[in-house]
Amino acid sequence: MSFTGFPVAALDFYDDLEVDNTKSFWEAHKHVWQESVQVPMKALVADLEAEFGPAKVFRPYRDVRFAKDKTPYKTHQGAFVAAGPRTGWYVEISPRGTRVGAGFYDADGPALAAIRAAMADDKTGRALDRLLRRLEKDGFEVGGEQLKTSPRGYDADHPRIHLLRRKQLFVGRSYGFDADAIGAGLVDRVREDWRALRPLVRWIAAVRVD
Repeated sequence: MSFTGFPVAALDFYDDLEVDNTKSFWEAHKHVWQESVQVPMKALVADLEAEFGPAKVFRPYRDVRFAKDKTPYKTHQGAFVAAGPRTGWYVEISPRGTRVGAGFYDADGPALAAIRAAMADDKTGRALDRLLRRLEKDGFEVGGEQLKTSPRGYDADHPRIHLLRRKQLFVGRSYGFDADAIGAGLVDRVREDWRALRPLVRWIAAVRVD
């Protein structure tokens, strides 16, 4: 089944879930999530699979074992296409509408050391810096968790210290919830932006070691 859009009921569902994040609400409205969120999301990523690969559509349940917030359900639905360990493309719908992104969401030990070494290198680091600046100029936002201080082994005055502080790096943009952000044309917007973000995904996948 091809993607035909997310119905407004998907946004309404998450609006209500933010107010009443309980098992009783979920069980009474699970059919709305299945019909208005899960099925369209699977159709969306299926239409993109031939070019980008299969996606993981995330479960709606939160892992609350170590969280202070014990609300049981996610108030958004995301899907992720992996291009390497914890690296790839992302799409999401929430009460604030749809958004897309790409990058790496986690890197520990040798992987993070390899990424930082590539960021510090004049050739690969400058290439990444130019790429990110170009994406920002095109309307994307650069985000991800970062250190407040310099990582061990790097000086605070390094020309790319703004990159070296990053523990995560993802670039994305929000579409909102207008008709062209949730309608059938969304698949073309996602495809175009994922293509624009492909050089970032390739850069990360080429340098990280896992």
